[in-house]
Amino acid sequence: MEQENLNPFQIAQMQFDKAADILKLEEWLRLLLKKPDRNLSVDFPVKMDDGSIRIFSGYRVQHNNTRGPYKGGIRYSPEVNLDEVRALASWMTWKTAVVNIPFGGAKGGVVCDPTKLSPAELERVTRRFTYEISKIIGPDVDIPAPDINTNAQIMAWMVDTYCMENNDHYSLGVVTGKPLCLGGIEGRAEATGRGVMITAMEAIKELKMKPNKVTAVVQGYGNVGSHSARLLAEQGIKIIGVSDISTAIYNPKGLDLKDIDAYLSKNKMLKGYPKAEHITPKEKLLEMKTDLLVPAALENQITTKNADKIQAKLIVEGANGPTTPGADQILNKKKIFVVPDILANSGGVTVSYFEWVQNIEREQWTYEDVIRKLNAKMVSAYKAVSDLAKKEKVDMRTAAYMIAIGKVVEATKFRGIFP
Repeated sequence: MEQENLNPFQIAQMQFDKAADILKLEEWLRLLLKKPDRNLSVDFPVKMDDGSIRIFSGYRVQHNNTRGPYKGGIRYSPEVNLDEVRALASWMTWKTAVVNIPFGGAKGGVVCDPTKLSPAELERVTRRFTYEISKIIGPDVDIPAPDINTNAQIMAWMVDTYCMENNDHYSLGVVTGKPLCLGGIEGRAEATGRGVMITAMEAIKELKMKPNKVTAVVQGYGNVGSHSARLLAEQGIKIIGVSDISTAIYNPKGLDLKDIDAYLSKNKMLKGYPKAEHITPKEKLLEMKTDLLVPAALENQITTKNADKIQAKLIVEGANGPTTPGADQILNKKKIFVVPDILANSGGVTVSYFEWVQNIEREQWTYEDVIRKLNAKMVSAYKAVSDLAKKEKVDMRTAAYMIAIGKVVEATKFRGIFP
């Protein structure tokens, strides 16, 4: 079998091209929208706790801001690279468009392993990286947020650094995902997982499945995966498998998520959890018999190597880019229904938008307000994608891209080309 291309940026472009072909997109628009507006790479020194100086690399990619300020998270990981960040930035453009919020797309990252940094070192890395990108971010320019291995505390350091750099103590809207005391919003931590749950329940309804008869496997038990699992369980769905970086656990009779969470609070990882079967290698969890599969880990988890072994009837993508184009072809032939990442995991950026609006308007919404508004946005976006997929006889991913690209193209044509 020919080696599959797993470069995330090239995958993002292939997904774009498939929809652009159906839309018969003009060549100049195709070329414009496939390329990021700006790719910033920075290398910066940080003093470590032992007095040594270490050089870190970081990126901020701004893909498109035709419909509003650039928007996208910051991740800390040893695997961060420019092509990954460029792919994630482009996916953000389509994600904000498909749920119809007035943002563009961006993404950032620092090449580091935060588990090997002390809290003081992590703060210094964050503050110096924020300083390095401070000239191209701002509440009306580019608004970062948490992503893999970043959180509300890191966002608070970013806010403070940006405000000090700009001699402005009140630009809280420069980032989202902040602590509540600094203009954060109720429900933000669970927002991406809640979006996964909402779209999963819409798909279950469309497929005429009964929630109390549905089993689910969730790959990845970080912020997105754990909230997705809990919220799906609250809807009556039986969670039979979950995984993290250390292992995968499986119990066809159902897992006790509260017991798992208690175990994780003490042990940090699922490795050694005693009340379930451990799957080896953990990637095999994707192939277990289940009704619903939620890949909520990293990119390129479902590929041509394992797509034909997937037994789920429904896949709802909690992660960004978990399925390759080659795998999509196999899944479509098997008639496995896929709710794509740019729709399924857009709950996070949607609530980030709500937080930004709060900051700009100096308002504070209740948790109930947030959940109600998020549900309305997600259900509306799902219906639009589903309706177009049926009308054009295409898969859900292609329909989502067609809607998103159409919105950005419309805005681009109205704005025109400068000069």
